[in-house]
Amino acid sequence: QFQLVESGGGLVQPGGSLRLSCAASGFSLEQKAIGWFRQAPGKEREGVSCMTFTYPDDPYYKNSVEGRFTISRDNAKNTVDLQMNDLKPEDTAVYYCAGRRDDICPVGASYDYWGQGIQVTVSS
Repeated sequence: QFQLVESGGGLVQPGGSLRLSCAASGFSLEQKAIGWFRQAPGKEREGVSCMTFTYPDDPYYKNSVEGRFTISRDNAKNTVDLQMNDLKPEDTAVYYCAGRRDDICPVGASYDYWGQGIQVTVSS
């Protein structure tokens, strides 16, 4: 069974940091693109970041998180992380990790595997 499981969410004050982790089981993340999405209440799901296996030094970031969020992957552990710094209230959302069967970061949300999501709340 293919599974992605997120961890590391929670409540943090504005300006604080959180590190989300996503563990894959039942399949390998090698040769596959991986991404992070988020969905705030009443809003559509939006792509936050994406990283390919072939070009890990050239990840995609949504403009509003560029310079604050960092995606990374550990192929040996079969995990992908999202380090989130200088968090803002508008970062509050349910965050999802997602995986592709191929090594392409798509436009939009065309992913093959999805985690169940984890809540991130930024509030004082």
